[in-house]
This record gives sequence, structure tokens and C-alpha cells, in this order.
Amino acid sequence: MKQTTTAPHRGGPVILRWTQGAKSVSLARRTLRETLHDWGLSGIEDSAALVLSELLTNAVRHARTPGREIETRFLLLPGRLRIEVHDSSEQRPLMALPETGAVGGWGLPLVDTLSEVWGVSDRQGPGKLVWAHLATEPVADPS
Repeated sequence: MKQTTTAPHRGGPVILRWTQGAKSVSLARRTLRETLHDWGLSGIEDSAALVLSELLTNAVRHARTPGREIETRFLLLPGRLRIEVHDSSEQRPLMALPETGAVGGWGLPLVDTLSEVWGVSDRQGPGKLVWAHLATEPVADPS
């Protein structure tokens, strides 16, 4: 279940807290899609939802801390959307390319492909935040 801590408005931030269950991923994805629609950014909904799904799924699967929730933040920055996932685990995600035909391990490579940049940062309190930036404006054709 989610708990809204900041009311969504144009540009956010939209800050939500989630339990550490798999159902939280689909609820967060739906909330992000609604937020992007309200912000007039429907064109990046699919990419943003995939990025959020991968980052939040990693937190749900690998960063479980009893009694702690996972926090997501959606923010508009100049020319981009920032998606953050905060958890209370110190374990940092590592990107490695899985072998061809592997069923799992494609999450962070997918985030890397869909986002302009992504990373892991320290946060106030225990744990970390994993973040990604997606372009909100068309990228100029280099040719």
C-alpha cells in the first residue's frame, strides 16, 4: 500500500512510501503514469514506468529491511524527469550484462538503455537511493 507524503503538482516532487511487497511495484507504476499524464508527459510514460519497475523491483527483492518502507520520488528537472527509489539497505546494485538467453539480470541494463543517466547515492539516514533521469524533451538529431 502507498502513503502519499507530498501532494502531486506540476513538477513535484511526488513522494510516496511503499511496503516491501511485489504489489507495490504495479501500484507505483500506475501512480507514475497518472502523474506523468497530469504533467503532460504521456510520451515518456512507457519508458519511465519500465525504469521505475526495475529500480523498485530491485529494492523489493534485494533491499528488504523488516519494518522499513521503500520511498519513491518523481521530480521534474529542466528537460528531464528524475525517478528515485530510496531503501534502507546499504547493498549497492551492480550492473552486469547477463549471458544471452538468461531470464534474469536485465533490469539495470534496461535502466541504462532507457535513461540518460542513472546512479546510486548516499542518503540521509540508513540505506541508499537509486535514481535515473529520462529526457522530457525531444533529443536533437545529430545529423
